This record gives sequence, structure tokens and C-alpha cells, in this order.
Amino acid sequence: MIHLRRWGDPSRPFLALTAFLAACAVLAVAPAGAASALLESVKQNPQVAQNLCVQLRALNAQGVRSSSPQAVAMVAQSRNVSTQDAEVLTTYVVGLYCPDVR
Repeated sequence: MIHLRRWGDPSRPFLALTAFLAACAVLAVAPAGAASALLESVKQNPQVAQNLCVQLRALNAQGVRSSSPQAVAMVAQSRNVSTQDAEVLTTYVVGLYCPDVR
């Protein structure tokens, strides 16, 4: 049995797991090649994820959520991907690299 309290904030692992499962659900619907290559590129270069976290935190500071159309459009444009791929990427990055982002 896993005790969530050992990890500090009991909601952090739950939020990360929820974000990961949401990304998996979207990936199941998205074209496998494009989405997996995109996530693999972030996995191989975590600095890309950290940079995206900085951008998403800046949007949070302005009251914009990472799942908003404005944030998704920003990610799509900066990574030159579709809005669907940007949604997947944002969910993946937030869940694994910056769960403090809303």
C-alpha cells in the first residue's frame, strides 16, 4: 500500500497521476506517431519542459490556466504543432514537470 503522506503534499501525487492519465486518454485518440514523437522529444530534453513550465507559470500569474485556449494556442505556436498536440504536450509537461501550474 502506498502512503501519500510520505511524499509531503498528499495532493501532488494524485494531481500528477490524474494529469498523466488524462494525457494517456488523449493519446489514445490522437494519432500515435505525432503525439509520441512530441512527448519523446520532451522526455529526451527536459529543458524544453522546464522552459514550457516557465511560460505556463507566467500565464498563471496573469490568471490564465494552462488548459485555456490562450495557453494551448501559445504552446501550439511555440512548438509548431496542432492545438490537439499542444493540449497533450501541456498535460504531459504539467503533470510530470510542473504540477504546481494550474
